[in-house]
Amino acid sequence: MKKGQVELDKARSLILGQQWERAAEACDAFLKLQPGSADGWADLAGVRIQMGEFGAAIQAGQRALRLSRGHAAAMLNLATSFLAMGRLDESESMCRQVLARQPQSMDALLVLGKCLLSKGDLAQGKAVLQKIIREGPRQRIDPERLTQASILAGGWAAIRIHLEQALQGYSGPRRDYEEAHIRLLFGEMPLGWDLYESRLKAPGMSVPERHFSEPRWNGEPFPGKTLLLHFEGGFGDTVMFIRYASRVKALGGRVLLTVQGPLADLAGTCRGVDQVIPYLDPLPPFDLQLSLLSLPQVFGTDLDSIPAEIPYLDVPAEVSSRRPIAELLAAAAGKVKVGIAWSGNNSFKNNVNRSMRAEVLAPLAALPGVAWHSFQVWGEQAAPLPGMVALKPLLRNFSDTAYALSGMDLVVTVDTALAHLAGALGIPTLVLLPFQPDFRWLVDRASSPWYPTVRLYRQPVPQNWGTVVQNVLADLMPVPG
Repeated sequence: MKKGQVELDKARSLILGQQWERAAEACDAFLKLQPGSADGWADLAGVRIQMGEFGAAIQAGQRALRLSRGHAAAMLNLATSFLAMGRLDESESMCRQVLARQPQSMDALLVLGKCLLSKGDLAQGKAVLQKIIREGPRQRIDPERLTQASILAGGWAAIRIHLEQALQGYSGPRRDYEEAHIRLLFGEMPLGWDLYESRLKAPGMSVPERHFSEPRWNGEPFPGKTLLLHFEGGFGDTVMFIRYASRVKALGGRVLLTVQGPLADLAGTCRGVDQVIPYLDPLPPFDLQLSLLSLPQVFGTDLDSIPAEIPYLDVPAEVSSRRPIAELLAAAAGKVKVGIAWSGNNSFKNNVNRSMRAEVLAPLAALPGVAWHSFQVWGEQAAPLPGMVALKPLLRNFSDTAYALSGMDLVVTVDTALAHLAGALGIPTLVLLPFQPDFRWLVDRASSPWYPTVRLYRQPVPQNWGTVVQNVLADLMPVPG
């Protein structure tokens, strides 16, 4: 048996099973035995792409090309990685080199089409994608790739058709729940909010699930009574929908709010809240109850009636890390203080889609006079930004985070709770979004009706964070002279 064959077979089996971390380990084990294998390095590059480690994928792909000039799989993996990093000219060059050897490579055409769209060459990009749509079925191209080409060539109209076709796989409350996300993504309120209530009827959709004997509040006046608003979902959801508290208060008596413990003090700064109870603490008596995520439906919210009076949260009086944070902010006097976060919590099922690798941020290092402050609390902590200060050790709760944010001139972040908190505090914020965003960010717009101080930067094609970062850089870079 050829040396390393067992390790190679194991790696390729794991690749087929999409077990990317174990596949990377198996590739590394094979390459220790066979460091001259161009195929092995090309395989490793493909695995690193799936893990979102595009810098490492480029290194592996280039190693493969040094061993075997013209290695098609290595060049295709390099083209994909360059695209994700925003290195569009290099991506296009690699694609065209593959196509010079293999003119009918659907994978190379797909990456080339994405690259051209990212470069703003819409006519050429769509022409390339249309070629995939015409010829793909005859070549038995992977249906997922064919669907992706159709979506990219047709824009959001095609995406909507695709999403609505997928509804056929659901029934009952789950179908309504999926349709709600489509309606809300395209700004179709209040019908979307009505459908969104289906999340409370399907098992496992409400997080955490609540079962109260007290009746649901439906928006009627409640003078002399006590209403409990309770959180549902993640930190960002709580921050986003707590804005309705003042409107609730205007209709009646006492308003109680139960939220995740780390948010309790911050939530107490919201107008309209009489008492905040950290989750799992005993609840006082109340007459009515409602989830925060049901408030848009109760108020019949549409795009023109979103409560967007900013700020609706403030820095609490008690901030445990106030002094050390103040010292860090003082040390940056005279510079533009920018807060940054590039990844969310890995326990969130869509985190890979909404997060980027820190290395993709490298072009932002060209911005002059910036004091970078990392609000990154999950995953890798280092980023290639000069003099970046890591705030993680000081961010014990959201009160600390709010105080640190209040000292920033600008925040740049992917779609995490930080984006919602900065928006709720009224801080200028750039939110970096994946190609298909969460419904609350809508489509085809650079502004958010939820947060007037937020500007949205969207991936032009899936996985392409590099172009997003380049667009941010272009907007922030001072004009010469």
